[in-house]
Amino acid sequence: MAERCNLLRSSASLCPAFNASLFDPLLPRIASFSPPSLLRASPPSLQNQRRRGRRDGDLVVRSMASSSASFGSRLEETVRKRVSENPVVIYSKTWCSYSMEVKSLFKRIGVEPLVIELDELGPQGPQLQKVLERMTGQCTVPNVFIGGKHIGGCTDTVKLYQKGELTTMLSELNMSTDSLPKP
Repeated sequence: MAERCNLLRSSASLCPAFNASLFDPLLPRIASFSPPSLLRASPPSLQNQRRRGRRDGDLVVRSMASSSASFGSRLEETVRKRVSENPVVIYSKTWCSYSMEVKSLFKRIGVEPLVIELDELGPQGPQLQKVLERMTGQCTVPNVFIGGKHIGGCTDTVKLYQKGELTTMLSELNMSTDSLPKP
């Protein structure tokens, strides 16, 4: 108890705005607090059931790692499906100048890609960006896919266009491009 009380009081020396005297009435409660642990109080067989997410009466305890992994897997499946079903897919953010440049390039050549704006997806946007990073190794946007293949970001896409390889890739997908201006 004395250690925890001293810790609170020593906080006052670290931060002049901290007023340890406000906590004096709470010190006995703070000092006696011990975090509960469901698993430590349970018999070993119940611990294993809880770790695996099995039922204990009406309570189901699941591991956060497994639920987030399955969520990530579902997002990865969604990405794979979108990329396989659409000839050109761009994962983008509305405010990103590089994303705007790539979208503008495709518009100029008369190709209408499927554009997914990550910043308009709410909390799923950053999660989807992490899944894309795991899948492609690229953590930035735009993240461009052509014919189911990841080609990279803005610089990679522009380089392919300048070399004339972008139009070749698109024509292999039987995509018509409006009178393409030469790079």
